[in-house]
Amino acid sequence: MILKTYGWSFAVTIAGLVLAAWYGLSAHLGIFQALLLVVILCVLEISLSFDNAVVNATVLERMSDFWQKIFLSVGIIIAVFGMRLVFPIILVSVTAGLGPVETVQLALEGGDPEEPGTYGYALNEAHPTIAAFGGMFLLMLFLNFLFGEKEHHWLKPVERLGERVGKLEAVQVVVAGAVLLIAAETFATDHGRTVLASGLAGILTYLLVNGLGELFNVEEHLEHEDAAHAGQGGQGGRDGALADGGAAVPGQRGTGGPTAVAKATGKAAFFLFLYLEVLDASFSFDGVIGAFAITSDPIIIAIGLGVGAMYIRSMTVHLVKEGTLAQYPYLENGALWAIGALAVILIISIEVHIPEVITGLIGLAFIVAALVSSIVRNRRHPEEAHVEAHAPAH
Repeated sequence: MILKTYGWSFAVTIAGLVLAAWYGLSAHLGIFQALLLVVILCVLEISLSFDNAVVNATVLERMSDFWQKIFLSVGIIIAVFGMRLVFPIILVSVTAGLGPVETVQLALEGGDPEEPGTYGYALNEAHPTIAAFGGMFLLMLFLNFLFGEKEHHWLKPVERLGERVGKLEAVQVVVAGAVLLIAAETFATDHGRTVLASGLAGILTYLLVNGLGELFNVEEHLEHEDAAHAGQGGQGGRDGALADGGAAVPGQRGTGGPTAVAKATGKAAFFLFLYLEVLDASFSFDGVIGAFAITSDPIIIAIGLGVGAMYIRSMTVHLVKEGTLAQYPYLENGALWAIGALAVILIISIEVHIPEVITGLIGLAFIVAALVSSIVRNRRHPEEAHVEAHAPAH
């Protein structure tokens, strides 16, 4: 099981270390130093993104085996080369007004983030754009969980209050918009217009990708149910499909319980895949920026963070295959509270630098607390834990 789930991660680790050794030798960085930096960056990525694996698992378990494989193959290419290497270069090119070739040359030169004119400095200057977009996207995800119906309540008073408030139409959009406006008009005034535009783009991206995923999920449920009932001469296929809810995102469950949600395929799975990639992008921003505190070499950063990203994906699949979310019912809640904390940290970091170790520890604290709460709950109610652990897959 371990080799099957983590085999590709082990292979990518070996390839990454070999590439880092070759690069360290050819770039006169030194083999040992290059390998050490890659290992440190890999650990940084895993520690910052473990909550990402838990949240990804809640989405991935709703996808067919084919799309789970796409997530591990095509998705990792996007994650490693797209978000950890190409995206920062594009971002610096746009914000600094440089051509692609100039930006690549600047990237290869590296440079201290505190020194004007360097790649690290240019990327650091783009942080308000990154933080506003990623912060608002993650905040929308958290608010969707907080104001939506839940299978399990971990922080019961707050989560139940959130469900009651969530009966108001589009309350998460109102709250997110208010947070964005307050941030842009108070502590982020130096970047007010940038923060507003980027934050609004984050909100709209979430609404678009999430909305399209739910739309096609429900449509495919309807088609499937209609076809089944037509063959049986039955009625009410649409009512049954709509009752399942077609839940597509963390924190939203169908009214029929966890076993009522069918595996997403086709267009629905495609938009869930897009959703996962945008989610991964939002999580990767702090890792990419934080990596420059360790090294300014973009090639070493891409290798280290890329290897770490592969392990996060393997962890995601492991959680799905082992049914960990069913065994520890509060784990999803804890991960989404960690996302809420990360969203707030990203928004605050527009003007105030927050060490990456604090970000990682806060996320880890929520995950560990939720895990411990789940274990305590399972011991108090072993009969419920047994039923959930042996429930059919989604």
